[in-house]
Amino acid sequence: MSHVEALTRHFTETLTLPADAAVWLLDLWHMAQVFDDVADGDPVARQDLDMAVWKALVAMPTNSFFTAHASALQPAMATAILKWKASDDAERAGKADERSFVWRAAYYDVVLLVVLLVHGYHKAMEMSSQVMALYGEDFAKYREEFPHA
Repeated sequence: MSHVEALTRHFTETLTLPADAAVWLLDLWHMAQVFDDVADGDPVARQDLDMAVWKALVAMPTNSFFTAHASALQPAMATAILKWKASDDAERAGKADERSFVWRAAYYDVVLLVVLLVHGYHKAMEMSSQVMALYGEDFAKYREEFPHA
């Protein structure tokens, strides 16, 4: 099962998010992956780039979940971008550590906010560990990427 399939299943079945919320989160995940690959100089398939452009400029801004909750989602996305930048800066400077590893998980902060917006406080509190456990990157493997940090 691919990471996208696993996220889709988790969003719809485990977290019981409505379709528009799940699609918006998956679009955000796809864009973040493409942008990170571009920043790292990794190859990006033209089809993935084209889809990221479409999602950024058309699909995500018109998604019904996003339009209903933009005032809450925009600051969370801004914070996630800033945390990604901080992590990227630390990694490029040879200062990757436990902190920069955690900063990379900011996408899951947005997922947690979506769960709160959809299900409310009590259910979000119950599901918080399930959401944060979605972060599948292993710290030991992260350290292997930056052996001189």
